[in-house]
Amino acid sequence: MPENLTIDELLAKAKKPAEDALRLHPIYRGKIQTAPKCPVRGLDDFSVWYTPGVAAPCREIHKNPDMAYEYTNKGNTIAIVSDGTRVLGLGNIGPVAGLPVMEGKALIFKYLGGVDAVPICLDTSDPYRLILAVKWLQPSFGGINLEDIEQPKCFRVLDMLRGDPEVTIPVWHDDQQGTATVILAGVINALKVVGKQMKDIKVAMIGTGAANIATLRLLVASGVDFGNVFACDSRGILHPERDDIAQRKIEYVDKWRVCQQSNAEGRRGGPDEAMRGVDLCIALSKPGPGTIQTEWVKGMAEDAILFACANPVPEIWPWEAKEAGARIVGTGRSDFPNQINNSLGFPGIFRGVLDVRATTITDEMAIAAAEELARCAEERGLDAENIVPTMDDWEVFPREAAAVGMKAQEQGVARLTLPRDELLEQARSIIRQAQDLTHFMMEKGLIPPVPEE
Repeated sequence: MPENLTIDELLAKAKKPAEDALRLHPIYRGKIQTAPKCPVRGLDDFSVWYTPGVAAPCREIHKNPDMAYEYTNKGNTIAIVSDGTRVLGLGNIGPVAGLPVMEGKALIFKYLGGVDAVPICLDTSDPYRLILAVKWLQPSFGGINLEDIEQPKCFRVLDMLRGDPEVTIPVWHDDQQGTATVILAGVINALKVVGKQMKDIKVAMIGTGAANIATLRLLVASGVDFGNVFACDSRGILHPERDDIAQRKIEYVDKWRVCQQSNAEGRRGGPDEAMRGVDLCIALSKPGPGTIQTEWVKGMAEDAILFACANPVPEIWPWEAKEAGARIVGTGRSDFPNQINNSLGFPGIFRGVLDVRATTITDEMAIAAAEELARCAEERGLDAENIVPTMDDWEVFPREAAAVGMKAQEQGVARLTLPRDELLEQARSIIRQAQDLTHFMMEKGLIPPVPEE
């Protein structure tokens, strides 16, 4: 067990973040605020920043809407849009209860990516109203981060917005693309540690929600044989005879595709059968513990890799999975080794997207980010408990941004053309400034210190 702790001590440690969150959230009443970025030398400056002077940039933008990127903060601002129907592992708790998550997301965007993010929790669960809301919001933002929207609605909302010619800014669903990006980075390096090849492995996917469907897409694009994948939802393994999915295949188009193209062995049964003999298991399902049984882990292949990524509690505790024979275990939590968490992805990815004013975020851009994440971890040194960088490795984020920006230019979806060195240095500067600002405000007491328990 890690740190030679007892099981009771490990459980107490796992519960501590929730306890601290309840204690500290009321003290700060949120995690973000609006702060000026222009000088205010006196009240006369308002005639420049506001009326009458502001009319001049308004006229320039009216003549050429792209000038909004030069005269406003549009190019560094995104909206975090959610309806609160699939929040963490809590389910449909609604937009108001989801607001703390969106604020936390905004904090990470700023601190790790230098991106100004605005939480927008919408009081509708109608997918078409969500789509309309995003289209109405786009004049104010350089990108949209969709968050915590239930499936299959999340697929429809993302696909319709990405395919709409009227949407000219990138739209990204972090629960799909962000999670998939970091998982891919973890898989790349975990396979290096155990000495296996992407093309040879068998994969179990426990849970077929937004994250695992997108993860599967990136894994297949990176060399995994679709037929060697065994995906399992709450009713069992997916296969072509799943009539419950076939009857709703228009609604569950992605899931039906998995039924048709995966599971070449024709397996039937539940997660125990899906995990039998596989090299890699990626679980994004019901929070545990106990969702994945130790007996199922024992039935995996030698040198097994298990990512138990449910939040706030993984499907199986890492020490249980290790004792059952898994060589490499990752979770979504920061208090265990190998945090497979999309916070490693979205700040740097959006930094790169905004820096080249990309019009979309492609799967190839996500794969470029995953490969850069994997390189960063490999340069630091790989082992069974170090397969991905940690959020402390802040250099990861500008490198990721540069990789994404270069791929966007290569694919012709960037409005700006910049060399890698310039992208890297610009991202470093913006992210460093965001972190320096936070530390300065802490030093000056503008952000009060955390009180003692």
